[in-house]
Amino acid sequence: MEPGNNTRILEFLLLGLSEEEELQPLIFGLFLSMYLITVFGNLLIILAISSDSHLHTPMYFFLSNLSFVDICFTSTTIPKMLWNIQNNNRGITYGGCITQMYFYILFAGLDDILLSVMAYDRYVAICHPLLYTVIMSPRLCGLLLLISWVLVALYSLLHSLMVLRLSFCPLVQIPHFFCELSQLVQLASSDIFLNYMVMYFAAVLVGVGPFAGILCSYSKIVSCICKITSAQGKYKAFSTCVSHLSVVFLFYFTALGVFLSSGTTYTSHSSTIASVMYTVVTPMLNPFIYSLRNRDIKEGLKRLYWMPSTKDQLY
Repeated sequence: MEPGNNTRILEFLLLGLSEEEELQPLIFGLFLSMYLITVFGNLLIILAISSDSHLHTPMYFFLSNLSFVDICFTSTTIPKMLWNIQNNNRGITYGGCITQMYFYILFAGLDDILLSVMAYDRYVAICHPLLYTVIMSPRLCGLLLLISWVLVALYSLLHSLMVLRLSFCPLVQIPHFFCELSQLVQLASSDIFLNYMVMYFAAVLVGVGPFAGILCSYSKIVSCICKITSAQGKYKAFSTCVSHLSVVFLFYFTALGVFLSSGTTYTSHSSTIASVMYTVVTPMLNPFIYSLRNRDIKEGLKRLYWMPSTKDQLY
């Protein structure tokens, strides 16, 4: 089949997590619950930060953007899967599949880069506290965010264009609950060598690059903390990084699982299980990590909760 014949493909079939009909209500209820928790939890973080002037700092500016990206990240995959289960229809159009893949890569890449930017923010705050407000100015924060969006949008567009050049058989079954890049490439009927070259080269740039930045930032943070004489000062400095480190560990641990499992054959369920951890569990846990480990966020959530009753008393 020639690449131009891709227009004949009306839809792909998403096989989902299981083909057993009796398990579909359980899967639907479980993923609906996790999706609602993810959206509600991250939305609370955004509202708490935006409504509390004490949290209008670079650190929480990037955290609110991370929460927004996490909401979008899960929204690219879970609603479609829930819709398919509810309607007993596994189909997704060719255009819808490419679009879903584009936004999945976009928001996953933004998660990656935002964690690196947040690590740099912690480095400046701990190693250069007197210059923190000067270095991390609103202009720089906005510029870092804009650059992140532009770079990842181009990165996601590159992968989407590389998939568009591939040919597929008329009936394609994807053993996944969404259109994942490596799955689509493996199912193509044309030469995929160039696609794999681009995939692994881009993974090094977008994956290893930000992770190296995080390691570099925290190596300097640890070196700076070791120079602090008082134990209380060391604890206070390190406590500002605990939440971020927890999210970094969770994100890269699950991302590594997805990357390693993508090299297996597409009939394996290992990639699907790793993707569930990466696309659903990690965004769901992020609000809990920051709300439970961060005193400022807890105080902001308390003020957000008491805000309506305070306004009622004023009137």
